[in-house]
Amino acid sequence: MPDDKKITKEEEKKDVKQEPVGKTAIEEISSEEGKKKKGKKGKSDYKKLKPEEIRPGMIVRVHQKIVDTNSKGEEKERIQIFEGMVLARKHGSEAGSTITVRKVSEGVGVEKIFPLNMPSIEKIELVRTYRVTQAKPYYLRTTKKRLKEIKE
Repeated sequence: MPDDKKITKEEEKKDVKQEPVGKTAIEEISSEEGKKKKGKKGKSDYKKLKPEEIRPGMIVRVHQKIVDTNSKGEEKERIQIFEGMVLARKHGSEAGSTITVRKVSEGVGVEKIFPLNMPSIEKIELVRTYRVTQAKPYYLRTTKKRLKEIKE
């Protein structure tokens, strides 16, 4: 062992070139799917509506602020979303104008009347629009009608 050099671990690390390790095909696909699902933070695919644009036959999402108080008396504010079809719009563009929104929750029909100028309503988003045959389609409460979607 006349010319044997003892190589320390530090020198050994310096000699070994670190090559960048690429993602496998599965990792790339899963990361792309994650990007698609997440989308942009805070952005919604739905169109925000002004109160005068709301019409019967639209499926809307109404975002309403709710203030909860716990047993300690602390107030917590949250946003509750009610998604359903607009059955009626009453009182036109007055200050007291309202919309009636209906949804079916666990087999039970639920209707809510929202005053459009209520300060707790955060926003109203349009999900879909259907063609209805009447100005106030209350017939949707009792019968199952096939409605045609209006493409935008």
